[in-house]
Amino acid sequence: MALSSTIFKANLQISDMDRHYYDEHQLTLARHPSETDERMMVRLLAFVLHADERLSFTKGLCADEEPALWQKSLSDEIELWIDVGLPDERRVRKACNRSSKVCLYLYGGRNAELWWQRNAKKLRRFNNLTVVEISEVASKQLASLVQRSMRLQCTVQDGEVWLNCEDQTISVSPLLRMPED
Repeated sequence: MALSSTIFKANLQISDMDRHYYDEHQLTLARHPSETDERMMVRLLAFVLHADERLSFTKGLCADEEPALWQKSLSDEIELWIDVGLPDERRVRKACNRSSKVCLYLYGGRNAELWWQRNAKKLRRFNNLTVVEISEVASKQLASLVQRSMRLQCTVQDGEVWLNCEDQTISVSPLLRMPED
């Protein structure tokens, strides 16, 4: 018998001073049986950093042809493709060809570093790709916030993200790997 996804509810109050975006989102996240709390929360962090009324979670791990999140135009063209983890370089290439903009969120500590060293040279040719790394400490802290029903206050300023859930506040400093300044 196949295991079904676990459903999580998240109420996000987002104050993004970098993009001048202020809104509240009621989200439903389906965590695939093979997905960790850490990966789910990195997906949620990616939502916070790109929040928009048309940004949505996809079938994710259930569908090979879809990213973790995407934003589509009113004519159903993919404007933003957001993937999480350490995907195969061919998957990133395909995403860059299908979407106007691609953002990849790496996490996993040493594995993320090794993935970047192995793939950086091949990925530099894509001018519509942004690669961001979330530290192992930060991704573990994000996982510690998981509850079936979450109420998060999210503040983004100068590239730094603060997430407050009840009596716990964590800070995440995403590392921009690409494009480099």
